[in-house]
This record gives sequence, C-alpha cells and structure tokens, in this order.
Amino acid sequence: MKKKIFTALGLMSGTSMDGVDLSLIKTDGHDYYAEISDKYYQFDDQLFKDLIRLRENIRNSEDLKKKLSIVSEIEKKFTLFNANIIKKFIDKEGIKPNLIGIHGQTIYHNVKDKISRQIVDGNLLSQLIKCIVINKFRQQDLDNGGQGAPLTPVFHYLISKKLKKNFRLSFPINIINIGGITNVTTILKTEKIENDIHAYDIAPGNCLINEWMRINSNKKFDNKGAIALSGKINELFLNQAKDNFEISSINESMDTNDFDISFAKGLSFEDGCATLTEFTAYLISEGLKKINKINNTDIQNLIICGGGRKNKTLIKKINQYMNNKKLILTDIDKFKLNGDFVESQAFAYLAVRRFLNLPISFPNTTRCLKQSLGGQINKNF
Repeated sequence: MKKKIFTALGLMSGTSMDGVDLSLIKTDGHDYYAEISDKYYQFDDQLFKDLIRLRENIRNSEDLKKKLSIVSEIEKKFTLFNANIIKKFIDKEGIKPNLIGIHGQTIYHNVKDKISRQIVDGNLLSQLIKCIVINKFRQQDLDNGGQGAPLTPVFHYLISKKLKKNFRLSFPINIINIGGITNVTTILKTEKIENDIHAYDIAPGNCLINEWMRINSNKKFDNKGAIALSGKINELFLNQAKDNFEISSINESMDTNDFDISFAKGLSFEDGCATLTEFTAYLISEGLKKINKINNTDIQNLIICGGGRKNKTLIKKINQYMNNKKLILTDIDKFKLNGDFVESQAFAYLAVRRFLNLPISFPNTTRCLKQSLGGQINKNF
C-alpha cells in the first residue's frame, strides 16, 4: 500500500537562543523525505534578552513555579514571533503545510523531576496559522522513564540510509550534532531501527563558548573559532577544569545548566575563549571515545552537523584529541545536506511520525523503558 506523503514544516530554536531554523520537507514519516526549503530567522534584541534572562533565572523546578507569570508572558511573545515568521515563510513559498512540528525554546530540563520545559503555545499557534501544530515532543519519553533527549536520532537514521544509498558510506557511523550540547547518534547498520541506532548526549557543544562571548563582548558566538585562535590556552586553568570536572556517564541527557564558565574567570577575552574551546574539544573527544568503548567498535566515519561544525578551531582540536589518522571527520554539507537545518527538518519529520502514531524514541536512544510517541497534537481552527 502506497504511503501518504505529507508536507511538513519544522521549527527549531536551540540553546544559543539567537533565532529559529525553519524547514519545509515532504515525508511519509517512514523511510522517505525530500527537502523543499530552509530559512533562518533571527530573534529581535528584546526577545533574545528576554529568553536569555528567563533561562538564567530558572535553575530548579521551584523557580519554574514561582516565575509562572513571566514564563507565560515570554511564551506568548515567542509564540507570536514564530507565528509571524511562519506566515512570512508560507507566503514566500506559496505552500501551506499539512502539519507543523515545533520544538519550542528550552528554558529548563531536569530528568530527575521529569520536567523538560519548552516554551511555545501550540494551541495559540494552531489558531493563528490555521494548521495542525505538534509540540511537547519530550514529555512522553520522560513519563516512560527516558531522558527526554536526544530526539533527532530517528531522523539521523533516515539520513544515514540516504547516505548509504547515494555515497556508499560504510557503517558503523556517528552523526555528531554540535549545538549548545553535543549529541551523537551511532548507527551500526540500517536494518532494524530499534536495534541499529544508539544515541547519547556526550558533552557541551557551543554553550560554554557562546556564554563567554555573550558576557564578555557584543557577539553571540565565536565566528569560525577566530577569537579562540587568537588567544592563548591557559594550561593551568585547563588542567584544573579537567581534574575537577568529569562526565562519568553518557547515558543521561545534559543541559546547559550542567556546565559553567567560572573556571575561566580572570582570563583575557581571547585567552578565555581559547581555553574554553580547548576544554570543550577535550570533553567531546572523551565522549566519542566512550561511545567506541560502549559499542566495542572503532567508528571512523564521523559526520558533523549543527552550528559547532563551523567553528574550525573547535573541530581541529577535536581531531587532535582523537589522535587517529584513520578517522574521517566530515562536514555533513559534503553529502549535499545542509548542516544548519538538520534539526528543524527533524522536527518536521517527527511531527508526521506523531500524527501517524509512530515512535520517535527508543530504549537505545533515550533509555526509555519502551518505544515512545512524543508530541502533543493541537488543532484549534
């Protein structure tokens, strides 16, 4: 029986909180997808400041309760911003999607409390756009004993099948997403999804570097790693950080609140950036080594997506720490895929899977006790 093809819109705003990635794809929710169009929309300065301040002021579940009115106020602003860019995008493309999948902006993530709060009012957005909106992708996984993250592995698996077919890529492979947090999907082969993929949050990604840039300059990120390259690594501070901080397990999801830049306090702008970049590269490489150990394999095909792949200094440092001449660290763009929009495309795909009642997370990807759907369906028109 021929599967129905949906036109789906996906939106992702990550931990950098600088804007929204928006992607329109065609997919059957199973093993077919095709890209239509991608676009990035930057937050205005006020919304950016509101989101940063909100995240910084919510450190525990009590803060979340106490600041409920502020959360609601900023959630409405965020929802209206997304409604506006969706309308612009639809008008430009001349295509109205069947479904919209929106991740929302994470302001608090705590697995022990089974809370992962992403602000966006799906019901309001559905009313404004006159389209089915799916959000709250993480909660069912948390309720089923999972970590609520990462959620993109099922889409990475679909990508890997495309890579195998078009580029004859040898498996196993790692697809590494360097966003605010670095998460990795290990794909052993492409036969049975629940057995063939494993996923982990392994380390910080851009979060430490971006926070340093934001606090110490008017920049939001280190473009191509140029600031880090101009600075000098403080070996004393770096070694102290390595000694005092260890990621003991990669079976648990991570949040930006799990890391801080306090150890670099007192360093110059350039030296602090260089030291934090070095520390981030070290933690990412250690995480990749843990994955090899867990799966008892030496994975040599590493495919990188996400904003961090553009930080040349960071990527170079990861390579140095891995110290493996056989290792192939490849930008996903070289496979004719846009590494900036993998996650937004993923949430378009996840929306269709939710609509079809297909699982989006598995015990091997989030440590959930059983396959989980994920996503709340909003139809308010």
